[in-house]
Amino acid sequence: MSQNATMNESVKNATTTPLLQAQDVRKSFGATEVISGIDLEVNQGETVVILGPSGSGKSTFLRCINLLEDLNGGRVLVDGADVGFEVRNGRLHELAENKIAQRRADIGMVFQQFNLFAHMTVLQNIIEAPVGVKREPRQEAIAHAKELLARVDLNGREGAYPRELSGGQQQRVAIARALAMRPKLMLFDEPTSALDPELVGEVLATMRSLASEGLTMVVVTHEISFAREAADRVVFMDGGVVIEEGPPEQVLGDPREDRTRSFLSRFL
Repeated sequence: MSQNATMNESVKNATTTPLLQAQDVRKSFGATEVISGIDLEVNQGETVVILGPSGSGKSTFLRCINLLEDLNGGRVLVDGADVGFEVRNGRLHELAENKIAQRRADIGMVFQQFNLFAHMTVLQNIIEAPVGVKREPRQEAIAHAKELLARVDLNGREGAYPRELSGGQQQRVAIARALAMRPKLMLFDEPTSALDPELVGEVLATMRSLASEGLTMVVVTHEISFAREAADRVVFMDGGVVIEEGPPEQVLGDPREDRTRSFLSRFL
């Protein structure tokens, strides 16, 4: 990218509202506070990778973004709309579940487990939500599904069942299924952790391609190489808080905090 293009991109990001705004997000399970007041903004087209040790609250925070976990404090806005609340007469009111579901439709999510319907073909898995939830015309959904399968390098596998696919292929179908809803934001919760080592690369390659295409992504992962190559920004969490964040070359190459350095030393 040229210097002028870089400057233009910086100006654009500085003058537009972030696509994702997490404001003082808190989550407790019983007396244990797992997320302790996280603020995070993600711009349109940005890929943010969240790193941290097991138990640091990464996955819980991701689930708070689309309200798969109810918040105990704070707010989450996607494209300016609060995912869980609306303002009436100057006060916040919790949205009904059907309204939350409508706003959640703007947020795609890929989980550790593939969660494909075993009795459905690849094509049926992908078009189920667009047709059933968004009332998209069936033929339009089918055409889009085939485009997405080509995008994740599974062209021609429409009629296969999940049991006929490798784990990496199933996860790529899960990515296509999430993209079929045309989300504004994609969340990835350790998408390679359930895969055999030889299958990790194909899923990461798909995710790198999506990042290069400008899809807005928040990715929880332990794949340091992906963070280094594909992230615009790396966030390091521990103990339910953000310890530090910045460009990958800074956080991964010259971290400021001892806790970050200690965590990264395991991967060197």
